[in-house]
Amino acid sequence: MKYTDHDRLERIYIKGSELIQYIQDNSITREDLLSTTALQWLVTTPLYNIGEHVYYLSDEFKSVHSDIPWSMISGLRHRLVHDYEGTNWNIICDVVFNELPEFIKCVHSCL
Repeated sequence: MKYTDHDRLERIYIKGSELIQYIQDNSITREDLLSTTALQWLVTTPLYNIGEHVYYLSDEFKSVHSDIPWSMISGLRHRLVHDYEGTNWNIICDVVFNELPEFIKCVHSCL
């Protein structure tokens, strides 16, 4: 199936929102994520999905919304998939707890 930019943005928004909601509903803290392998696995799946969809957004769309660091987001997915053993979980915690909520708001405004 070929996705449109809009389709991809909807999927990014859904996966990001679900991850944020799960973390809130389960009172997951930074310390929990740093120390619990199962939570690390839980977090990486939506991040993979988000990064994959970001990677395939059209260049035109990314240019129009150049204030969003698209290459960093898709690059995070690449690092998680291809260098999982080398993952710096402090960076992932910053992404999940600090950057993801704002990114999801930006994505929502693009829909």
